[in-house]
Amino acid sequence: MAKESMKAREAKRKRLVEKYAAKREELKKAGEWDALQKLPRNSSKVRVRNRCKLTGRPRGYMRTFGISRVTFREMVVFGLIPGLTKSSW
Repeated sequence: MAKESMKAREAKRKRLVEKYAAKREELKKAGEWDALQKLPRNSSKVRVRNRCKLTGRPRGYMRTFGISRVTFREMVVFGLIPGLTKSSW
């Protein structure tokens, strides 16, 4: 499980990306690179890291579900995700 500070940092980055998205796009189209550099670094969407919504795990992230592979497997085994079962052969 990730530290709460890491989860909070990612949430802050997502807020900044949403806040400055229009302004960044406008500056890029105008070609004003100096003004673009003066914006906060964390307002760039490339700095956002996909993390599991439940545990905050940064690796093994499944975009379709928004959770990590470990959490996904646990949820499937306990039947928490409708329509999915753990396969066995």
